Amino acid sequence: MAKDNSAFSSIHEPLAPEAKVPGPQLKPAALRRLGEEPEKAEKKRGRQRYVEKDGKCNVQHGNVHETYRYLTDIFTTLVDLKWRFSLLVFILAYASTWLFFGLIWWFIAYCRGDLDHLGDDAWTPCVNNLNGFVSAFLFSIETETTIGYGHRVITDKCPEGIILLLLQAILGSMVNAFMVGCMFVKISQPNKRAETLVFSSHAVVSLRDDRLCLMFRVGDLRNSHIVEASIRAKLIKSKQTQEGEFIPLNQTDINVGFETGDDRLFLVSPLIISHEINEHSPFWEVSREQLKKDDFEIVVILEGMVEATGMTCQARSSYLMDEVLWGHRFMSVLSLEDGFYEVDYNSFHQTFEVPTPSCSARELSEAAARMDAHLYWSIPSRLDEKVEEGTTEKAAVEEDADKERNGNLASAESESKV
Repeated sequence: MAKDNSAFSSIHEPLAPEAKVPGPQLKPAALRRLGEEPEKAEKKRGRQRYVEKDGKCNVQHGNVHETYRYLTDIFTTLVDLKWRFSLLVFILAYASTWLFFGLIWWFIAYCRGDLDHLGDDAWTPCVNNLNGFVSAFLFSIETETTIGYGHRVITDKCPEGIILLLLQAILGSMVNAFMVGCMFVKISQPNKRAETLVFSSHAVVSLRDDRLCLMFRVGDLRNSHIVEASIRAKLIKSKQTQEGEFIPLNQTDINVGFETGDDRLFLVSPLIISHEINEHSPFWEVSREQLKKDDFEIVVILEGMVEATGMTCQARSSYLMDEVLWGHRFMSVLSLEDGFYEVDYNSFHQTFEVPTPSCSARELSEAAARMDAHLYWSIPSRLDEKVEEGTTEKAAVEEDADKERNGNLASAESESKV
């Protein structure tokens, strides 16, 4: 268990001076990010979150050389862009196609000599009333957007113009479908739905049914519900293996009811999610004092489908070691009114202290086992005493009966002799 308990150490044990670690050496800044700096320096700079309270992940990808992979999935790349860049791409896509085809329309008119016969009624141009690049650009916009004002129109004496018209109509439809699809997906993304899914500001540790449990609260502010909602939790903590390998930000599952189905939520009113600290829990040997010294982060993830759109939504939050309150319990937020239940979100984050042992769950379980063993052995011993007392009394009664029977026989014999 001492080896297992090393996983809760915020700073791994240094190697021997003569031992050399293979591979590239990390810079001091990298060592600070991985939690390998001394504890004093870590306290000065504060604990860096892996996931922010609002669900944003503090991970940036650097030195990515295979940037062509972003272009192979250009649709997702455009959807993932920020809004200002998405609007810029949207405007440039349409403006570039209008300018490109407008330039081709002007080039056709220039090559056919339409610009030299602007006032000649006997001349049949490719496009009526096209007298320069600006009018060619406007005709390109009218063609691609199917506005059709009727002033500029293509004639049947221009086969190259007919081919270009068909090409622009097809390519314009593709540009419309692609860009409008990107904007629609970006607008309908369920990321903003997660803004109305709230997590308690603190997690608590207290007794539930005589067992230590780690608990936090989740709630939904909207009347439209999250369908097929499920909850899971991860413990983010650096650890060192038995072979001396240091694993930064190691992820360990925290069971919040996977075996029993309690992780599937009917999120109509705020719910308290409970993790029982048993022998399979990473907090099995963590006491109240050790909780203050540990360096870890608990990431909670709520997933489900938005009832209105059917799209998958994910909300995230996290709790640092100083955001876990030992010996606290959440205030009740649900009350029964006239014909309905009312949720008071003013008390959503509030907690209150309750009597809770400060020892670890393992020590509490061992104490309960010793008490059960004491009761187990004390009850049979008392029963044995009662059985011995009953046996002694029965033997005494039998002895008295034998004496009385022997006395009666002796008196009978004496009377017969007389």
